[in-house]
Amino acid sequence: MDGKRLEKVNRLIQKELGDIFQKELKPKVPMLMITVTHVRVTSDLSYANVYLSVFGVDDKKKVVEEVAQNGKAIRGLLGNRVRHQMRVVPELRFFEDDSLDYIENIDNLLHPEK
Repeated sequence: MDGKRLEKVNRLIQKELGDIFQKELKPKVPMLMITVTHVRVTSDLSYANVYLSVFGVDDKKKVVEEVAQNGKAIRGLLGNRVRHQMRVVPELRFFEDDSLDYIENIDNLLHPEK
């Protein structure tokens, strides 16, 4: 698939999933914040790897696992939102994006006086 089209699909899914997490999940768990940092759709549009950054909880892996367990429901919500832009909604696979934790750890190592 064309690279520009694939990037548009990545951005569309990232935007819509972010909106779903803000509007659907936020009222149920107000102390939890989930941000969709990256989406990588395979070239045949069958899978979308979704990277999540989780704030407000200690056990981030557990939250990502719970989101993954509810993947079919989230895919259904996504399908309702993008049904006019996409024929097939890719299967969602969720991963924890720990890049912000990694950056914070590097910063703490470089500046221990903080």
